[in-house]
Amino acid sequence: MLSFKERVYTIVSSIPRGEILTYKQVARLAGGPRAYRAVGNILHRHTVATLPCHRVIRSDGSIGGYQWGKQKKKRLLLKEGVKV
Repeated sequence: MLSFKERVYTIVSSIPRGEILTYKQVARLAGGPRAYRAVGNILHRHTVATLPCHRVIRSDGSIGGYQWGKQKKKRLLLKEGVKV
């Protein structure tokens, strides 16, 4: 059985280019509907270079945090066609 962290990684890895999910949606899909802060912490501390964590945003539509800065997250999303 996968840990919550591994389920978060699996879900985030499957977000297609040009699409986004909220931290709350990721938490719900990972089996912890109220664990959206935990999702944010997991993504902030990850070391998987290929994990597209920039595709996870806040429920209010704002960008949220990003390990390499909010501006880089915004640029990546815009490059993928996501309106931010």
